[in-house]
Amino acid sequence: MQAIILAAGMGKRLKKLTQNNTKCMVKVNGMTMIERMLRQIDKRGVSRIVIVVGYEREKLKEYISTLDISAPIQYIDNPIYDSTNNIYSLSLASELLIEEDTLLFESDLIFEDSILDALIDDPRETLALVDKYESWMDGTVVKIDNNDNIIDFVPGKNFVFEDIPSYYKTVNIYKFSKDFSTRKYVPFLNAYQKALGANEYYEQVLKVITMIEKPEIQAKRLTGQKWYEIDDVQDLDIAESIFRTDEGEVYNAISGRFGGYWRYPKMLDYCYPINPYYPPQRLMNEIKANIETLITESPSGMHVVSLLAAKVLDVDEDKIVVGNGASEIIKSVIEESSGKVGFISPSFEEYYNRCEEDRRVVYKSESIDFSYSVDNLINHFRDKEISSLVVINPDNPTGNYIPKEDVLKLAKWCEYKGIQLIYDESFIDYAMDEQGSIISSGEYEQFANMLVIKSISKAHGVQGLRLGVGVSVNSEKISALKKSLTIWNINSISEFYLQIAEKYAKSYKAAICSFKETREKYLKELKTITSLRVFNTEANFVMVELLGCCKATDFCGKMLRDNGILIKDLSKKAGLSDRQLIRLSIRTEDENAQVVQAIRTYFDK
Repeated sequence: MQAIILAAGMGKRLKKLTQNNTKCMVKVNGMTMIERMLRQIDKRGVSRIVIVVGYEREKLKEYISTLDISAPIQYIDNPIYDSTNNIYSLSLASELLIEEDTLLFESDLIFEDSILDALIDDPRETLALVDKYESWMDGTVVKIDNNDNIIDFVPGKNFVFEDIPSYYKTVNIYKFSKDFSTRKYVPFLNAYQKALGANEYYEQVLKVITMIEKPEIQAKRLTGQKWYEIDDVQDLDIAESIFRTDEGEVYNAISGRFGGYWRYPKMLDYCYPINPYYPPQRLMNEIKANIETLITESPSGMHVVSLLAAKVLDVDEDKIVVGNGASEIIKSVIEESSGKVGFISPSFEEYYNRCEEDRRVVYKSESIDFSYSVDNLINHFRDKEISSLVVINPDNPTGNYIPKEDVLKLAKWCEYKGIQLIYDESFIDYAMDEQGSIISSGEYEQFANMLVIKSISKAHGVQGLRLGVGVSVNSEKISALKKSLTIWNINSISEFYLQIAEKYAKSYKAAICSFKETREKYLKELKTITSLRVFNTEANFVMVELLGCCKATDFCGKMLRDNGILIKDLSKKAGLSDRQLIRLSIRTEDENAQVVQAIRTYFDK
């Protein structure tokens, strides 16, 4: 069996990375794609490796000559690489195709070794390697019958999004038998190219064969093995995060993205808190039905968006400001404030990080579970001459909860002392006290020095919409915040969500009830694992301490590597660095059971 690699293309979408080198010379984690592929193929004992070259061919040949590959390497030049596509490159190797069985590769791939083993070891003679279609994939897809026969090749231009459930993506690795190449593929390849020209793709020949003959090429379905096709710098970035060899580096590369995890569809995100039961499908369908208009129309300005948010939260328009996520309001509030600012540690660090170091005054909880009371805060900050105090309730990541009557006590104390109380109740809807919200009760109106911040995104499970609000009876404070923000800081889709959210209020209430039941079951199961200390929580996440000699960094790295579960490592967080702590989000019961079992298995080893 021989291998043929198509490596003539220019890789223009990689821009400066391919200005002076062909695409397969781009490095992924320090190794070129061509070196990795050649070494993988060489281990399989092929009779020869044929490489069709074109753009920057001499540099590629010279580089490969330094790699000490055992299999004989034969080059075929494509002199018109800049005006032809891969059908022409493959046609140049057609005489070799009919000499023996062939493994066919495109050169812009990175894949794990087991993929080649699965393809070669499969007794079927002619196969296309395929994977279930996912959103990051681009190019030709196929449809498959129940016997793995490929019944259609669908080029990108004919892609129908409604048919996604039936699509498999070609990995661009094939196994052709000598007989198939001789009787079918090469004759059709030559005829197709003669009729339609050299600027086509070799998959189109396979499509023609499947249309007029009983399918001879079958699909070899992947079962979770890793691979990536690298066409641009984003592909390269993702591939590098997936194919790092050190589990700690993989964890840091992925967690350091701080979101965008739809690009890792096989990964289970237990890092970021969500609402697993909201929004309902009907709400999603309403957004989908209007998405074209929302994308092509400009959003309203701040006044209209404030009206919509005021309607959702039942407050007056002049008492609310809407931000592109709560973090936008946090930034403005802290940066516009003066004097010293009181913080709690450990807590959500976005507030802390927005404040200059010489203005920070920190209360550090010393209790074993990091709990604290309003009396603790008052006693600590009584003589600190702070002008603002930041309190998050329930707190993040500890889940610490302050009852509403105590929050009101703190607000009265701050009012008396002339301290601005920046009170974040982003997670309050998840608390067991259904009347816990200061915004919903309207009790914020008693305190001119109180600003209540809430992330609608976190509460409603619509993190991608980036919606947060600030609420205060002090209309001058709200007006100043609005002036610090841009007039169009909310996009049309987020605005539309605010427009329709009120219709789904009953669904939201039911979702919160379901969540609390799920949380109770989840925490009960976690507490059965003796290697964990599970902290009480009134939020949509739970902080957990790893007991014994287990390091949080190692644990999170192994959970991602072995189970595809991303967990928040808290061991480097301010106020927590001397403890082995993690934060787990709370998702559906099935997902929670999967995580509990993975953790149990980890400690049983």
